[in-house]
Amino acid sequence: MATGSADSPATLYGPVSLALGAAALAAAVFAGLLGIAFPLLFGSLAVTFALLGLGRGLNRTQCVVGLTTGSLGLIYPVLLVAAWG
Repeated sequence: MATGSADSPATLYGPVSLALGAAALAAAVFAGLLGIAFPLLFGSLAVTFALLGLGRGLNRTQCVVGLTTGSLGLIYPVLLVAAWG
């Protein structure tokens, strides 16, 4: 790895949070079939990676989208359980 290079594992926080956020939303839509564990897991990981990426300042747009979709993936099953409980 060259000195001063922007290549590091931290550059992947944005794309990973975006992918996990999309997976959380998709799993939240099918929460009745899959259960709520998948959207909660994917959503919490997406939020974590998005916050780490925002802290590093790399791929901010992808981190914000990952944070938003991950948060929605977290909130939807919780509200679903609260409505039925």
